[in-house]
Amino acid sequence: MSIPGYIARRVLLGFVQVLLVMVVVFFLIEALPGDAAVTIAGDDPDPAVIALLREQLGLNAPVWERLGGWMLAASQGDFGRSLVGPRSVLDIIGSSVGPTLLLAALTLALIVPVSLGLGVLAANREGRLTDRLITSTTLGLYSVPEFAMGILLVTVFAVQLGWLPPTAVGGGGLLSRPAVLVLPVLVLLLRPICSLSRLVRAGMIDALRSGYVQQARRAGLSPLRVQFAHALPNAVVPAVQQLARTTDWLIGGVIVVEAIFVIPGLGTTLIDAVSARDLPVVQGLSLVLAVVTVLVNLVADIVARILAPAAEDDR
Repeated sequence: MSIPGYIARRVLLGFVQVLLVMVVVFFLIEALPGDAAVTIAGDDPDPAVIALLREQLGLNAPVWERLGGWMLAASQGDFGRSLVGPRSVLDIIGSSVGPTLLLAALTLALIVPVSLGLGVLAANREGRLTDRLITSTTLGLYSVPEFAMGILLVTVFAVQLGWLPPTAVGGGGLLSRPAVLVLPVLVLLLRPICSLSRLVRAGMIDALRSGYVQQARRAGLSPLRVQFAHALPNAVVPAVQQLARTTDWLIGGVIVVEAIFVIPGLGTTLIDAVSARDLPVVQGLSLVLAVVTVLVNLVADIVARILAPAAEDDR
């Protein structure tokens, strides 16, 4: 299949996936006990007040009518308003997206060079102490969940040693306090680097043993050119696809990390919205996250599809 045809098919599939996510999220929130009216009414609610609130918020309308109305409005760029506050959903997302984008950007900017460096280093030292040390360390770190790693790092570097702040609570933005970002970014980096570096290592070992690399060496090409112009492009194809899955994981990981370090990003906003049964906010955030996930996977699959034929040509 041609690249344009492949892209068209994937875009259509992604559109269907986003629609399914919205329907599933809607019914999952509907299945939770209570609703926004109960949350607004407080700890000692009056049934008459709750009934009036449900009427005012439109929660008494049929389920499919509310779902259809929201999806139609969302397709026109109107995500609605929060049920428990005066702000619009787009305003809430806009005010909380900055810290999340900052964490994700810093993590992705560091994942690629560190993973490639470790993978290439381990492959070139196959079977030696350096390779064994990198392999065993990455395997051990990968087995530790994000929340456990976050608590461990806070305990050691923030509580016991006092080198870094334990949370982002305090005045000023995150960029004005870069020390606040060290532990969250480190938690987000560790597992992806472990998986990606091991993939690059395996791919580089296979590539360095291949016939086309041996031929390049016999032709007198420099070691750096052999490594990075011939071996590495073939080694990174599976790593590119894994990077897309890493980005998917990063979306969930950011939510956990923001909760641990009290960072006011999309993850914290989503948790608060679910607790308040604020359906429009949950739906808006879910739509944004679903679209980002689909786009990231689409780009990664297209890049891998382009690189794969190029890698075959090198062979």
